[in-house]
Amino acid sequence: MPEPRAPRAGDEAPRPVILTVDDDPGVARAVARDLRRRYGRTHRVVRADSGPEALEVLQELVLRGQQVAVLLADHRMPVMTGVEFLEKAMDLVPDAKRVLLTAYADTDAAIRAINDVDLDRYLLKPWDPPEENLYPPLDELLADWAAHVRPPVARLSVVGHQWSADTQDVKEFLARNGIPYRYVDVRSTEGHRLLAVGGLAGTPEVLPVAFLPDGTTLPAARPRALAERLGIATTAGGPFYDVVVVGGGPAGLGAAVYAASEGLRTLLVERSATGGQAGQSSRIENYLGFPRGVSGADLAQRARDQATRFGVEIITTAECTGVHATGDGRTVALADGTSVACHAVVLATGVSYSALAVPGLAEFAGRGVYQGAGVHEAVNCRDQVVHVVGAANSAGQAALHFAKFASEVVLLVRGDSLRRSMSEYLVARIEAAENIRVRLCTEIVGASGDGHLEHLTLLDKAAATHETVPAEWLFVFIGAAPRTEWLGEAFARDEKGFLRTGPDLLDADGRPPAGWGVTRDPYLLESSLAGVFVAGDARAASIKRVASAVGEGALAVSFVHRYLEGL
Repeated sequence: MPEPRAPRAGDEAPRPVILTVDDDPGVARAVARDLRRRYGRTHRVVRADSGPEALEVLQELVLRGQQVAVLLADHRMPVMTGVEFLEKAMDLVPDAKRVLLTAYADTDAAIRAINDVDLDRYLLKPWDPPEENLYPPLDELLADWAAHVRPPVARLSVVGHQWSADTQDVKEFLARNGIPYRYVDVRSTEGHRLLAVGGLAGTPEVLPVAFLPDGTTLPAARPRALAERLGIATTAGGPFYDVVVVGGGPAGLGAAVYAASEGLRTLLVERSATGGQAGQSSRIENYLGFPRGVSGADLAQRARDQATRFGVEIITTAECTGVHATGDGRTVALADGTSVACHAVVLATGVSYSALAVPGLAEFAGRGVYQGAGVHEAVNCRDQVVHVVGAANSAGQAALHFAKFASEVVLLVRGDSLRRSMSEYLVARIEAAENIRVRLCTEIVGASGDGHLEHLTLLDKAAATHETVPAEWLFVFIGAAPRTEWLGEAFARDEKGFLRTGPDLLDADGRPPAGWGVTRDPYLLESSLAGVFVAGDARAASIKRVASAVGEGALAVSFVHRYLEGL
């Protein structure tokens, strides 16, 4: 049996393990050879000759604290089949990706195994050439594993206060950008120790403090300063681009991927993290191609990786303050005083959840009250009561996610039915959840607390009664307010602030808006400033779905090409 070596002092972090199991020595050597050829520098490839031997190897790896990324098991093995091995291995390494190796005749068994052991993939042998039939699916599985499994010890630590809005901003920035970190509450013994080591004890005004991987500290950490210290791009690398995409949600990422893949030099500007509102969703279950659903963070990371692979330049913590015409070009102004010139712009700024107009609630923003789902906060809600406001799919997904940790989730719904605005599959799961309670015809009318949210006052509209309940966690999923006010008067909007485009810009006589300046009608997704296109939720009359947003991003690029041809 292979003997995993314990890491020695001074070693670099151990490489994640790819474990392959096959009882045929010749096949086992060939599989290991193909794996080492591609992944040998970044992963440790270990092979075993049987299921029982592989389980012994896994036990040893787990005891030594080594991470296992992928398990590949041949289906037809004596003593223990590949399916039986993968089922037992789930208890030892639940995060590892599971792959069954099968011959063509065994595909029915492989398909059944998808349900029996939550199989991630099955691969047909032989797979020659591996560049086409082995490496692409494994690349995807390894990227997915790396995006969701943190290293055993995070080298970045953040010391902050649970009920601090600035601390929440930093935690959300790190979580949504997929940066592993360790959070330490300032009230804990470890928090006191870290601040003392950093010479910051007794100075609450410096919170949150980031202890960086290079051994330095960043007092009063904020997302932009933290991004710069971590080497994340916050400013454009050049003065001019073919197209600038503003917003990194599904529409923006879709536009960026298609623009760059078609040879346009593309810059994507995002003020927080890629993924947008969809990126905060704990689970998206109706997106084409993901039959078991996909988390918003996972979908966003896949799209970001795809964009960078095509050469998209992405800058974050960068806020746009204006888009202006400069001759045949367009200029995007940024909050740091810089600007970027380009031929065309795609606006994909999306929408934000609306705040509840409740007396006293605003003062608890980031201190118990959160707009949207702070998925990273779910673990902090363990065994506590969580209140969720909203009746659309986003609220339903959040309720189901928090129910995995909270003792009870109370879903507050203003209307008399969930089915008016929530998909049936979510309603059924909520009704079946033992620790989710739905309160219909209920509104929040008051909030109170000492330094953070502690109580909510609820109005039962059906009974016309008021009730004050203990509450420390409130997540709000109501409304959809577009972020378009920064664009100025040159951009036509509807009464709610959504951007008008294409035929909607024409008046009753079919004439384009004043100052249009182009001898043609606006293209379908073109705004009232020629050469500036709108995709996704920020566009008036758009369909508020992830799939349609991605499609609009791609469609916007086709009109960018038509616009460029006319210059």
